[in-house]
Amino acid sequence: MNQAVFSSVPESDPFFSDVLIVGAGITGTALARELSRYEVSVTVLDRGPDVAAGATKANSGIVHAGYDAAPGTKKAYYNVRGAAMYESLCAELCVPFRRCGALVIGFDAADAAVLEDLLARGRRNGVEGLSVISGEEARAMEPALNPDVACALSVPCSAIVSPYELAFALADDAALNGVRFVFSRCAVSAGRDENGWDIGTASGETFRAKVFINCAGAGGADLHNLISSERLSMTHRRGQYYLLDRMTDLPFSRTIFQCPSALGKGVLISPTVHGNLLLGPNAEDVPDPLDTATTAEGLSFVLSRARRTWPQASTRFNITNFAGLRAHLDAGDFVIGRVSGVPGAFEAIGIESPGLSSAPAIAADLAADVATYLKLKKKADIIPFPPRPKPFCEMTDDERASAVRKDPAYGNIICRCETVTEAEIRSAIRRPVGARTVDGVKRRTRAGMGRCQGGFCSPRVAQILSEETGIPLPEITKDGGESRLLCDSVSSFLKGGAEHE
Repeated sequence: MNQAVFSSVPESDPFFSDVLIVGAGITGTALARELSRYEVSVTVLDRGPDVAAGATKANSGIVHAGYDAAPGTKKAYYNVRGAAMYESLCAELCVPFRRCGALVIGFDAADAAVLEDLLARGRRNGVEGLSVISGEEARAMEPALNPDVACALSVPCSAIVSPYELAFALADDAALNGVRFVFSRCAVSAGRDENGWDIGTASGETFRAKVFINCAGAGGADLHNLISSERLSMTHRRGQYYLLDRMTDLPFSRTIFQCPSALGKGVLISPTVHGNLLLGPNAEDVPDPLDTATTAEGLSFVLSRARRTWPQASTRFNITNFAGLRAHLDAGDFVIGRVSGVPGAFEAIGIESPGLSSAPAIAADLAADVATYLKLKKKADIIPFPPRPKPFCEMTDDERASAVRKDPAYGNIICRCETVTEAEIRSAIRRPVGARTVDGVKRRTRAGMGRCQGGFCSPRVAQILSEETGIPLPEITKDGGESRLLCDSVSSFLKGGAEHE
């Protein structure tokens, strides 16, 4: 197992910090970045092999406007506040973001009543620009819609983002300003004495901190119940998706929702910031919080529901399927703030949809609360986030020629489907919190995200990872754990081993 530790500053005690965050998803990384603005030592611990290894890597990437959550809930409050922060945050961190707008479609009088309720909710929550329109108006905006659509809620401020790319950027920014990230460590115990918290891991280490913050996603309720007598119960809700290949002209420019149900916002069709089309998710409760398998039954349901929106929906252009898990607290709302009756413990759990949209605002409030508790001072100097080079696939011919002159590795295309170069892959590994797995490279650069899904580029990516990190080639994994790509004999052959000469 690759157990990566990223630290931007030397540690006299590698197991102690002022603040320990458990969870390196979108909430944990946003919080780490906020805390990096204070004079405080921070460690982020995650059981996965990388940032965004849980729900953050496998969701719809929608920055919701805030019309769906019940007024007065934490979900409504943080959704609207967080969504308003996205455009400037993504611009600062060089993360792709697009305000594409959305439609919530209806087919009959019952749906029309739901849309009117969503309109009223949205206005009460402070969402601007909402309106209910006719089916004809909706089809004028999106001609590929089902002719049977009778009405729609127009949501012009809805947006899309790459959730894992944002989490990587947040983590990099935090690490540049002193935050340490430790991966492949699963928190299994928590105890407190007069000196602070001891958080034990499955690998036998104990991390100590004055303040402990639970951002553990699917494990959030279990970790909460270790330290609090106020029990929480969590349902793990799996959603499966189709991802279609890039198209010159996408059939939809907006995110298209169907009327929501008790299990969520339903099957959507949405463009991605990289020009693909996403169909999904379904919603099924599963007992295992790590069960991200896709099933024939689940995918069949997604496709049949997607065809209600888009009758021409087909698997012809499908390039991959995936599933993500939503950490649904049975209480129905986010749990954020200090753990009642437990000094020095804070939490942000049950951060299901609209958790991605809410994360920047949750992080701002939680960091301010921790700063008050520890009496922290703001740093005098912050290391600014460095500009990111334009992706090679987006460069003009002149820009490409200039890039190759400065670094010849730009002239070596590793991923043909997505036009990703050797220089970009090496840069992804060298980032402040850099890739240590093939999937880590994929999510940072898109190498392996195209129609062949890494069939050609994965071996070369693994070689570059080994060269850059010093990890032996047989130990390079697809996505941590035991997901090794090569055995010793094949690895030796690729490196020109003597036994194969």
